[in-house]
Amino acid sequence: HAAAVRHYAELHGALGEGPYPGVREMLAALRAAGYPLGIVTGKGRSAWEVTEAALGLGPFGVVVTDDDVSAPKPDPEGLRLAAAGLDVPAAACLYVGDSPGDLEAGRNAGMRVAAALWPKTAPGESDAFLQQVRRFAPEWSFAHPGDVTRALAAWC
Repeated sequence: HAAAVRHYAELHGALGEGPYPGVREMLAALRAAGYPLGIVTGKGRSAWEVTEAALGLGPFGVVVTDDDVSAPKPDPEGLRLAAAGLDVPAAACLYVGDSPGDLEAGRNAGMRVAAALWPKTAPGESDAFLQQVRRFAPEWSFAHPGDVTRALAAWC
């Protein structure tokens, strides 16, 4: 595992494309508005640390990795741990995800969910994804990270 993480770290800069445009600005705006932010990732802690160092997304109130849970998403354990770590009731959380497992995990945790469409860049990919996650009834679908900030501005 350590060798795989070293390899991941060595290749991350060359193969990674960085964060999606607008993500850093979205996170900065949400932090400035006082929103507690957390990450729940399927990566292990070591891989997350490589990603975080490369992307520089800023501080999070809590980071839950695959190492912290007994089952991956769509199991809600990680999301519940994040909500508890932020001291926010799950029902007051919005979980923004870009996979069906993300939205299912959010619903299973009792959270509001939103579909992140900015990674869906191939023709028809956003529409197909929205069809796929319709059963989770996302409160929002965001085409761009800036849409998250605008949607939550009323609560800023």
